[in-house]
Formats: sequence, C-alpha cells, structure tokens
Amino acid sequence: GVTPQICDALFAAGIDVLTTGNHVWDKREIVDYIAQEPRLLRPLNMAEGTPGKGVVHVTNAAGARLTVINVMANLFMAPNDPVFPALDGALVRAKLGRDADFILVDAHGEATSEKMALGHLADGRASMLVGTHTHVPTADHQILAGGTAYQSDTGMCGDYDSVIGMNKEAATARFTKANGPRLAVAMGEATLCGLLVESGDDGLARTVAPLRRGGRLSST
Repeated sequence: GVTPQICDALFAAGIDVLTTGNHVWDKREIVDYIAQEPRLLRPLNMAEGTPGKGVVHVTNAAGARLTVINVMANLFMAPNDPVFPALDGALVRAKLGRDADFILVDAHGEATSEKMALGHLADGRASMLVGTHTHVPTADHQILAGGTAYQSDTGMCGDYDSVIGMNKEAATARFTKANGPRLAVAMGEATLCGLLVESGDDGLARTVAPLRRGGRLSST
C-alpha cells in the first residue's frame, strides 16, 4: 500500500497523477489523504461512497490537458462494480479533443484476457490503456486498430531479483514449507518499468515503446 509520505515525495518529483489498485487501503492513513488529494486515484468502479475518485483532469507541465482513468478488473479480483460499464461511462464523459488532449487508462487486473477486452473497448477513445497488477511486464505493446496504445501489463518498478517484488528466500519458503516466514520487500537494485507513448494532434498514439531501465531486466 501507499502512504501520504510516498505520494508527497512522488508529486514533488514531478509526477502528475498516481493510480492504485487492490492494495490502495493497506495503509489506513491513506483514507483521509485520498479524500483531499485528487491526483491520487483509486479504482473508479469501487462501491459508491468509497473515499477518493477514479478520474482526474490535470494540465501537465507542457500545458497539455491530461485525463487519467483508474479502473479495476473483475476476474480473480476482490468484488467491485462491473468494470466495462464503468470504463465506458468514463470515456463517454471525457472525450479526446473536446475534454482532453491525452487520455490514459490504468486497468488494474489479473486476467490478461479481460485487460485486452478493456483495451478494445477503449480503442479510438483513449490515447493509451495499460494493464497493471501482475508485477511482470508483457511483450504485447502495440497500437490497436483505432489508435490506442496498449500493453497488458507494464510490470512493477522494483527489484526483479525477487518473487514479484518480495524477498526471494522468504517467498520461496512459503511454497516449500508449511509455516513459511513473513514476506518482506526485496531491497536490491530496482528496475523502472513503464510504457512510452507519443500521441498526435488527435490524441491517439503514433508510437509506443516499453521502458525498462536499471536492475536485472534487459534495458529497452
């Protein structure tokens, strides 16, 4: 989970918007923070009355109007409202050109098939839709037929000499022993993972490339 201190440090470093997922409430102090910090999103399709918001409109340092939409998939995830109508409604309310120069969708979910389907739902309506949650970058970055950049999972920013970011000895012991040790975050050299997208005047993608820098993964 994220803390107010981590959020403040990332915003101070120049981050425009932070998205979250199923671990958003792991640190209780984030509840009050997210209610008053619109740049920190929680999934849009969480139950009505949940603190925070799932969509934000900001103007970045270059003067571009940016809309960020954060949704959580339904398959193999904790119960939430249906994701497809939630995303569709958000893309009806925010349109490229009219309301935003660039629309980014973070689809936080386990099933690649569901994230792919969400990508096609957003195709031509968002600048990019990226999947998150599995901690492992996928090799399917592409521009969909309608002009939306897509990747099933961008991967984590963290130590890949690990088990999805956890200390590898402790995590492996959890699979091999009846009473394995407590998990701890791996603290080795981190890899920065992401997706670089260049858009045209219409807000749709022109180029897409994976970003991997540092740590154990091959750099791109």
